Amino acid sequence: MNTPDKPEKENYIENLIEKIIFRSRWILAIFYLVLVLTLLILAIRFMQGFVHFLATFWSGSDAHFVSGVLEMIDMTLIANLLILIIFSGYENFVSIIGIAQRSVDRPKWMGGVDFAGLKIKLIGSIIAISGVQLLAAFLEIDSTDKTDLAWQIGLHIVFLFTGILYAISEKISHPPSHD
Repeated sequence: MNTPDKPEKENYIENLIEKIIFRSRWILAIFYLVLVLTLLILAIRFMQGFVHFLATFWSGSDAHFVSGVLEMIDMTLIANLLILIIFSGYENFVSIIGIAQRSVDRPKWMGGVDFAGLKIKLIGSIIAISGVQLLAAFLEIDSTDKTDLAWQIGLHIVFLFTGILYAISEKISHPPSHD
């Protein structure tokens, strides 16, 4: 449709550019599909680690046993993080996952995590993963390199402060509405 101030050719070019830009979001689908493959690779590594854990848990120390359990928890947190990023990222930036809308086992959070919420959950997951790694290092303190441990503690503190600062900035920029 022609507007009085724009000729038909300009509208056509503008519409074409906008269509290309709008449809370019589908390029992101490649990223999410690769993350799904990464989740599969992580599952294989998880099973590999579990088999190793089964083979060594009888002969290892209590600290070694707990470290093995923490390693499995760590990988589970990473897998959860991948799913959160895949689902939320796809729904926020590409398209609504229609099949999930009709599914009875659709996760409660799905469709309700906006980009700001995704970033908060991402930071929280990184802090949790860092905490699990730090706990595993503390459990094997005798064999842990003290310089590496200091770096882990420093990074964990940085993650904590980053998470706190981000949460505060989100709270300030999006105060709760009082209806």
